[in-house]
Amino acid sequence: MHFSINIPNFGDFADARTVASVAVAAEHAGWDALFVWDHIVHRKQLRRTFGDPWMLLTAAALATSRIRLGTLITPVARRRPQQLARQVATLDALSGGRVIFGAGLGAPIDDEFGSFGEPTDPVVLAERLDEGLDLLRRYWSGEPVNHEGPHFQVRDVTLLPATVQRPHPPVWIAGYWPRQRPMRRAARWDGAVPLFASATHGEPPPAEEVRDLTAFLHQHRDDSRDTPFEIVVGGVSPADPAKARDLIGPLADAGATWWDERQHIRGEDLDKLGPVLRRIEQGPPVM
Repeated sequence: MHFSINIPNFGDFADARTVASVAVAAEHAGWDALFVWDHIVHRKQLRRTFGDPWMLLTAAALATSRIRLGTLITPVARRRPQQLARQVATLDALSGGRVIFGAGLGAPIDDEFGSFGEPTDPVVLAERLDEGLDLLRRYWSGEPVNHEGPHFQVRDVTLLPATVQRPHPPVWIAGYWPRQRPMRRAARWDGAVPLFASATHGEPPPAEEVRDLTAFLHQHRDDSRDTPFEIVVGGVSPADPAKARDLIGPLADAGATWWDERQHIRGEDLDKLGPVLRRIEQGPPVM
């Protein structure tokens, strides 16, 4: 089991220096990764201050040497794949190959897409996500890319340098379970970051649902692939070691490989440095 810290890119965490200090604290306390949200707006009526996730992660990379870094998650459909490929490759080089790339459809769709006149049809966004992911994989190879698709066109482009990690940084795909389409997508890549119909962001899912998801993912996984496949669940874990084991142990037994420490999406501490930093300094759960 690996353990990560998950923070939004707004509120106290909109400041790159704050995120760098969070990354240093997480590294010193023994956490394995720091993940940052990738939002332009989020419930825009609240009028929060935001930071660009790639700038925040750059600050974290410069301040650390071990901890892994990434987004959970980047809505590929609202990005230009060539620009996104360059950002990820640059961070991978800067960090010495510590990037994990989380991707998904993105939400809230009306805020993140509709506010800027972007398409809001989930079918179109899913098409752009899949086509964009394929282009990212090809761009990260450092080989010439030619592509003629329904949403993106590329004419003889080679983006260098290639990513440090070969063939590319781990790609984890988010989606809601029991919806099968996003989890079939996840099975084609390197990991799944599910939310559950019975457990929103910040709530640990029932172990039996994680077990069902694990079986589904392995059923749709290409048996010829020998790379690790990660299943990421999360929530607020108790500071008491015994209680943490009681919570996380059954999830690990059900197939989860990462515990992502995250505040409840409706909680008052979601974007507050103090409570998050106190939990980080207590260290990851001991299994």
